[in-house]
Amino acid sequence: MDDSVEQLRAEHEALIQFLYLAPVGLVQAGIDGEIAMINPISAQLLMPLSSDGCLSNLFTALEGVAPDLRFQCQQYPRANGMVFEGLHIHLRSAEHGRANKHAPQILSLTLLKLDNARIMAVIQDITAEMRRERQLRQSDAWLNAILTRISDYALVSLDREGRICDWNESIGRVTGFGEHAIGSPYSIFYPQDAMTREHLLDRLREAERNGWSLDEGLRLRADGSQFWGSALIAPLPDREAFGLDDPEAPSYCLILRDISDKRAASERRRQAAFCDHLTGLANRRAFFEAAELELDRAAHTPRPLAMILFDADLFKNINDRYGHPAGDRVLCDLAEALRDSFRIVDTVARLGGEEFAVLLPSTGAQEALASAERLRALVATRLVASDQGEIAYTVSAGVAVLDGQDDAGGIDALIKRADQALYLAKGRGRNRVACWTPDLPAHEDIPKRSRDAG
Repeated sequence: MDDSVEQLRAEHEALIQFLYLAPVGLVQAGIDGEIAMINPISAQLLMPLSSDGCLSNLFTALEGVAPDLRFQCQQYPRANGMVFEGLHIHLRSAEHGRANKHAPQILSLTLLKLDNARIMAVIQDITAEMRRERQLRQSDAWLNAILTRISDYALVSLDREGRICDWNESIGRVTGFGEHAIGSPYSIFYPQDAMTREHLLDRLREAERNGWSLDEGLRLRADGSQFWGSALIAPLPDREAFGLDDPEAPSYCLILRDISDKRAASERRRQAAFCDHLTGLANRRAFFEAAELELDRAAHTPRPLAMILFDADLFKNINDRYGHPAGDRVLCDLAEALRDSFRIVDTVARLGGEEFAVLLPSTGAQEALASAERLRALVATRLVASDQGEIAYTVSAGVAVLDGQDDAGGIDALIKRADQALYLAKGRGRNRVACWTPDLPAHEDIPKRSRDAG
């Protein structure tokens, strides 16, 4: 018996020694997060996150940067196994006492469930690895951009606000812009309504976070003609490391390529995944992805985000009287009017049936109302041909706005508000526009006629 006790004690000591000498952070805790054992590397990584300087609970220590760990652990269905592996936790400099404000720390967290009572956390500082990975992504993107079509690229340096720092022959060759472009924002290469000021800065921030930012779409030449191009933005090496404190010094590199010959293939891929088959507008998937992206951008840099829901009035009556093919032509006509009425930067989508939605970045309530009213008035003048004569139709619209401060509930809340406003417009007689306000009645309080047959 004594030999067994001694053997267990020796095994325990060996385990403790392993934990303390391990090259990664290791924490053993109870299923509720209460820490039973922690090695020095974990203590070093986690201590700055503790508000009271005490490391007694793993979930509490990480609550500020990974708030759902406790829930994930509790919801893990098996008695043992890997809850998740390599979760990246990004720490701001203030959270981790970093002297260099330009070098946020990144931790990797793997959580193992040992049994119904114990968990083990493996924690690593992967900041350097992520920096190297970012550099590799930059290199790959640059090589692809330059080598794929070496004669059709423009290389542009940008300052920290996205303004063009200098001019070179490649800019003139691809876009026709001359030296007068210096000091202009890089949005001069985009159609007028394809980018807002906020979007211009968003692309720079996304390049900072991800190592690069790439998009495809229509681009603008100096003579006003358009071409299909890709624009890759990559951050240049840290200015401070090179002693460059001038705010007008180059901070980013923009590689602009003419890929008009690849547009057809690119458009086929996009339409297959993101377009409504009847109208050619964005589908639900594209709409919700765009909405989540805009909300994420607004979380970093607050700005208003407007949504308009349009609904063809009494559409069931059109289908019943003229037939479904004629009804489809009405929907296509409405889609054409929507496409022609809104900016390139706006997302115009068919959500289903006769319901359409428009997402308007950096747009307040009055601008959105004016845009909705213009579309409503335009539709009221249109006629759609059918075998049984011309079809006149109208639309109702509901407008809602998140102002950057009130974004609780995200896209679901925005849609609900726009839907309430749409029902109000229909309740007031259709062929109208209404805007959501906090005192707007719920659907059940709106007259029933607003809900009958659209």
